[in-house]
Amino acid sequence: MDLFHTMTIAGVERNLPLCRVTDDLYIGAFVIFGDVELTCACARDLIKVAPEHDIIITAESKGIPLAYEMARQEGVNHYLIARKKPKLYMKNVFKTVVNSITTEGEQILCIDQKDADDMRGKRVLIVDDVISTGESLKAVEKLVEEAGGNIVGKMAILAEGDAQTRPDIIYLEKLPLFNPDGTIKA
Repeated sequence: MDLFHTMTIAGVERNLPLCRVTDDLYIGAFVIFGDVELTCACARDLIKVAPEHDIIITAESKGIPLAYEMARQEGVNHYLIARKKPKLYMKNVFKTVVNSITTEGEQILCIDQKDADDMRGKRVLIVDDVISTGESLKAVEKLVEEAGGNIVGKMAILAEGDAQTRPDIIYLEKLPLFNPDGTIKA
């Protein structure tokens, strides 16, 4: 039997399928890919509470539509993506390692010299779809700091688990953790 958690995010109601992480931990799968209404609404509401910034960066890949839409709504023609692998066009790559709850195994995030130049001395806003353990966020922070950017804010649509109590994260809604039967963990 498929289990779901229904929630309203930025005024939009969605049913999030519950996915097994371990035998006793399930998470609500929040995916904005392909959901234009939800992406636009979340970008709008995050912009309302975002600190002043010069540029937005996100980790590949689920934060990309959010970063794009926030930049578009702000009338800015540029945002940055910390990529999962260096691409042929990338020169002088900066890398860091990350272990995410939603991705099996160790992965890397990287930017290149052009991205670093775009951030150096600028007010940088880090955005993502969900912050849970904060590992991806930590990796992006490291890249921004190595590039000489000034982090002015860390934002997500949803905060899950321990991220909900972090005073350094701005988010729209809390995403609970779940038991195998679909009940919310206490």
